[in-house]
Amino acid sequence: MPGWRNPVKARLEAGEAVVGFTVPTPHVAPAKLAATLGFHFLWCEMEHSPLTLETLRGIVLATRGLPAAVFARVPVVDLWTAKRVLDQGVSGVIFPFASTPELAKRAAEACRYPPHGKRGSGAGLAMETWPEPRDYYDSADANVLTVVVIEEAAAVENIDAIAATPGVDVLFIGTSDLSFSLGLRGRQNEPLLDDAIAKVVAAGKRHGKFLGRPAATARLMEAHREKGFQFFQALTELGLMRLGAR
Repeated sequence: MPGWRNPVKARLEAGEAVVGFTVPTPHVAPAKLAATLGFHFLWCEMEHSPLTLETLRGIVLATRGLPAAVFARVPVVDLWTAKRVLDQGVSGVIFPFASTPELAKRAAEACRYPPHGKRGSGAGLAMETWPEPRDYYDSADANVLTVVVIEEAAAVENIDAIAATPGVDVLFIGTSDLSFSLGLRGRQNEPLLDDAIAKVVAAGKRHGKFLGRPAATARLMEAHREKGFQFFQALTELGLMRLGAR
């Protein structure tokens, strides 16, 4: 498949929206089903759930050839956390609490091989599931999506420098944690939070970064799209079960 492009990255570059199904359950079955339901990527949640590397590898294998790409949110911004999920074959890494330009730079470097980054070369498993295995290193450098999560007041203070970081693709606003960091205890639609979000949006647009945030419904996604957001985290299977039950 010469010239393969990450379909999530391609959609973002075309100005379209992408929606990720959140996977917290350490089992491949819900993830495999979700990959056939119209979602653009799977947000494999390794910060807040018991999802393991073994399960992540199973999800990559089970969803190979299906429409949704596999992304992983790692527990911390560090080279080794990104390396371990990238070497399972994911095509995007989501880094939590990237609140300084130094952390944003670390995230970007963790997703690329030298001389552009610091990723290690042990990608044998990833090559087995990548669309361009013979050209994996160059293809991965060009296609892995780097997402940094803005979820602290300090990140908003540093947002211009974070947004200016080469290699960062998406600024994702963790609206709940950001609300807590601002002293709002998770409350949304508060002027202080809205002002912080607006600063992130302005910086993202100024530096050409894609913008993301959680959105539980299609109506919310449409409203956020009007403000420039394209990258959305949807509900988990448990959240969708609750909606279905209602």
